[in-house]
Amino acid sequence: MTRAHRRARIMRNDDAKGHPMKRALLLVDVQPTFCEGGALAVEGGNAVAERIARYVAEQGSNYDLIATSQDWHIEPGDHFATDPDFIDTWPPHGVAGTPEAELHPALASLRADISVKKGHYSAAYSAFEGVTEDEGCLSDGLRAAQIEALDVVGIAESHCVLQSCLDAVEEGWPVRCLSDLTVPVSEDLGAAARERMREAGVELVDSSQAFPGEGSGGCGCGCR
Repeated sequence: MTRAHRRARIMRNDDAKGHPMKRALLLVDVQPTFCEGGALAVEGGNAVAERIARYVAEQGSNYDLIATSQDWHIEPGDHFATDPDFIDTWPPHGVAGTPEAELHPALASLRADISVKKGHYSAAYSAFEGVTEDEGCLSDGLRAAQIEALDVVGIAESHCVLQSCLDAVEEGWPVRCLSDLTVPVSEDLGAAARERMREAGVELVDSSQAFPGEGSGGCGCGCR
């Protein structure tokens, strides 16, 4: 199968035999700590969080599973620094138990099927490094639900969204990053992240094309 044929199949949301694929939506680190007013704010973070919330309300029922990840730092060692370089070290953010580490208020009513928290005692950029409350991992949860493909959204495109997409591909899932439902730390880093995703086989798709030919998948109230 050529790359073009594979892309067309993924966009149709079916498998090689034309059967509907079981698809999950992964919300990566949509937290106040990464939005305007937060400790490690990304410009445009609040707007992206609001768009993600609207998308979940409208299209959430088209997914077989919804998962979330959160930075949840307890004592992450040299991931935090008083004089950070913003490459390997960062100012304190996503501190466990604080309001900034919770899901964004726009997602307060979201009932995720899998919720993982990451970075308790070390740096953790990928949602696949997170654990559930019972110490389960994201990949096992997705496999248990027989998920066959993954859509990824969240903050920031250039860091945790990127690493989550790359790890999902490495784990064997076809992956789409919904490009209007994420935002990078900077335009340059965003461009570099998108190039890395393309090279890895991640499809960059506008959310309006996630389910072509289908109307709104929800009632608009955020329920599932």
